[in-house]
Amino acid sequence: MPTFHASDGTRLAYRVHGDGTPLVCVPGGPADSRYLGDLGGLSAHRRLIVLDLRGTGRSAPPEDVSSYRCDRLVEDVESLRAHLRLPAIDLLGHSAGADVVTQYAARRPGNVGRVALIAPGARALGIRVSAGARRELARLRANEPWFPGAFAALEAIIEGTGEDWEAVGPFFCGRWDGPARRHRAASRPDNAQALALFGAEGAFTPGATRAALAALSAPVLLLAGEFDLNSPPGAVAETAALFPRGTLAVQPGAGHCPWVDDPDRFVAAVAAFLE
Repeated sequence: MPTFHASDGTRLAYRVHGDGTPLVCVPGGPADSRYLGDLGGLSAHRRLIVLDLRGTGRSAPPEDVSSYRCDRLVEDVESLRAHLRLPAIDLLGHSAGADVVTQYAARRPGNVGRVALIAPGARALGIRVSAGARRELARLRANEPWFPGAFAALEAIIEGTGEDWEAVGPFFCGRWDGPARRHRAASRPDNAQALALFGAEGAFTPGATRAALAALSAPVLLLAGEFDLNSPPGAVAETAALFPRGTLAVQPGAGHCPWVDDPDRFVAAVAAFLE
């Protein structure tokens, strides 16, 4: 696995899938980037440069743990761009990785080509999802055999009386079969400290980020899964409206990892945008 050094000297790793024009991919979590795989076959259209965020996968943990903060991770993307010797990069961010990509685009707009935000987190933009919106979306799955137990666990999490995240797992997937279960298990954050500090105080400055993005000329695709409880289509639509050249796409029947639920549909949508 190739490596490079961040501006603070931390050794970071990345995976490469496919050939062609590079697409730098930032995973969510923070989790080992293996769960992205080749994004359902997107590597047939682009050379995927998939970053392991510091302290995850094969990237080393930093000496300064405050650098796990989301806004600090932006500079790791810039170090990767410099390492690749590219004047500008196309970017893809998934889930919390979209917060990193969004802040990168706001901070370094001249270094950005096209941007794809997949099931994006929007904490960097100050967008929150209400409990009512999550309940409403969850009830779309009421006919699923796992629904009663999962919905009870969801209610407990919303009310602050429980934390059974395993039980609500089906709500994040377009289908709840063996491959979906295995993929969800593989995509869990594996560094508790990195997870805890990702959103530490100062990680997000929504007002400044929104103001900067108002002048962003790069085209941005925001792709939501129809059933995604983490990044509901309504919240993703609200996010899309903040980009001057933002385009919203909702993948039917998909959850938080749409390339797993329907790889062909996912690849067709993202590849068309990138090309």
